[in-house]
Amino acid sequence: MLADAIRAEGYRLSKNRMTVFWSVIFTPLLFAVGGIAYHLNKAQGDKLAAGANLPTMPVSPVNLAEALTFTANLAAEAKLGGMILVFMLIAGATVYAGDYRWESWRLISARNDRTSLILGKVGVMKVLALATMLVLLVASLLFFASQAIIYQRPLSFDMSLAEAGDTLLIWLLSCIRIVQFGLIGLLTAIVTRSMLAALFVPLALGFGQSILGIPPLMAFLGLHPDGWAAQLLMPGLSYDALKTLLVPGITPAPITAAALWPAIVGLALWTLLPLGASIAWFKRQDLSKE
Repeated sequence: MLADAIRAEGYRLSKNRMTVFWSVIFTPLLFAVGGIAYHLNKAQGDKLAAGANLPTMPVSPVNLAEALTFTANLAAEAKLGGMILVFMLIAGATVYAGDYRWESWRLISARNDRTSLILGKVGVMKVLALATMLVLLVASLLFFASQAIIYQRPLSFDMSLAEAGDTLLIWLLSCIRIVQFGLIGLLTAIVTRSMLAALFVPLALGFGQSILGIPPLMAFLGLHPDGWAAQLLMPGLSYDALKTLLVPGITPAPITAAALWPAIVGLALWTLLPLGASIAWFKRQDLSKE
């Protein structure tokens, strides 16, 4: 039943090419094109500096293994990762609220149980999150490779087993964060039956949490980055804390080991509670007119 729901949702989404483009391809494409343009511009500046006998950066190999860590760290963080979270909401709103928009629930719900229908949508969004990260990895490889080509630097691939393990954990954590952010849209879609609400409510909530996470405001409110209150209120902070604890120094946040369990619980609650509430609400919902 669940496998049927996942296949059906995946097939429907695959036919919506514009949604897939904006959610999966647009941000990595923008990053790749912008990165190559940056390297070309910087190379021109280095030539001018060399002509004026000014010091330039020494030539060193470009380590393509850094693209793996770079992608994992970037996928769900506040800058480019913020764009990925935002554009993934386009797919999230389409998948989670599309059946309300097109009034097709009464046709689908007769063919599968409601829990499987919701989990099928979540499963498709998990696959889409992973696909987005893989496309971002390709864009990162282009970014690093273009650096080698434009600056005429050799390529290398150097990564220890410990670094590979850390990178894999950050990849998993970033994927969880993308899915978690979208689950707010799932709950919103089921409660409001609105595609626009499923798109904008997570954005508004995420923006509010980012404002709350500003260090002076946290200090004013008496919230400590390591404390339970801050970690339970802000899943983005929990994500950053876990990244910092997995690979120290990867983020500048003042996080200590005391944040480990608050961060795990905070991110888990913001993932499981919206999912559980969505299933419970959907089971009791009247779909006779949807």
